[in-house]
Amino acid sequence: MFSAVPRFAKIAAIVVLAAASSVATFDAADARRAGSSGFGSRGTRTFDTPAITRTAPTQAAPIDRTMTQRPQQQTTIQPPLGAPQRPGFFGGFGGSMIGGLIAGGLLGMLLGHGFGGGIGFLGMLLQIGLIVLLISFAMRFFANRQRTQYAAPGSGAPYNGNPMNNASASPRPSFSIPSMGGGAAAAQKTRQANDEIGLQQADLDRFEHLLTEIQSAYGKEDYATLRRLTTPEAMSYLAEELGENATNGVRNSVSDVRLLQGDIAEAWREDNAEYATLAMHYSSIDALVDRATGKLVDGDDHNPSETTELWTFVRKPGADWTLSAIQGTKTH
Repeated sequence: MFSAVPRFAKIAAIVVLAAASSVATFDAADARRAGSSGFGSRGTRTFDTPAITRTAPTQAAPIDRTMTQRPQQQTTIQPPLGAPQRPGFFGGFGGSMIGGLIAGGLLGMLLGHGFGGGIGFLGMLLQIGLIVLLISFAMRFFANRQRTQYAAPGSGAPYNGNPMNNASASPRPSFSIPSMGGGAAAAQKTRQANDEIGLQQADLDRFEHLLTEIQSAYGKEDYATLRRLTTPEAMSYLAEELGENATNGVRNSVSDVRLLQGDIAEAWREDNAEYATLAMHYSSIDALVDRATGKLVDGDDHNPSETTELWTFVRKPGADWTLSAIQGTKTH
């Protein structure tokens, strides 16, 4: 029986190594496409969810790799504005009642009648029992009264303190917006309501060109071009992914990048910069190949696949748009 243990250990080791290799290959293959995560910075909106659009009808993945500091969240639950403070039993009528009973007992002691009055120890026990009953009755009375005061009028349920759960809260709208890419949709000129900077068609054409340039430079491992077209933070994450591919002995081959549909999710000004988040649905031939032999490792090097991502660009006065963040979606 013991002779079978080393054989089982060898088999288990082979299985573990094979599983680890497959996981590493999958991570590398999915590295360029944000997938279920995101990287980079969207300024003060880094941790906010971009608006849903026709191109990306599902919420974008959160940005989990960023140098932006996450704002501190308020954990203290505040009572509703204008709500009366609930007094403690011993600070309201109950305190006055108990204080009066105790004062009466002490006064009886000073007059020589003892705490229980003239009937001695039995009278003291009766008074204590009466005090307990009065306290119990008063606590139930004030508890019921307090619940009635805190209930929302006409709702039949207490206020939960979270305005986001109210049915009357207005959801974030999804507007009709200009489209990028060819076809009749490109002729639409309707301005998106949360486009605060007024993006022009020239900006949309530039975003489409950046998509092609950055993807092609990534596939060629052209660090100089990537550095020119991205922010230093975004470049650091792209360089990290390319370095992991090189360590694994593979290269991410990307070609024939074509934008199929694009929408403006939001555009805004912040400090001395302008930001624009775009939902992009594009096709590309994307595959992992062996660095030495060029043999296909993962993906498809002949047929294009489609991906939907949200790309955020930033522009400072006198400079051109550069990529600052990429977020994946569940739409493929």
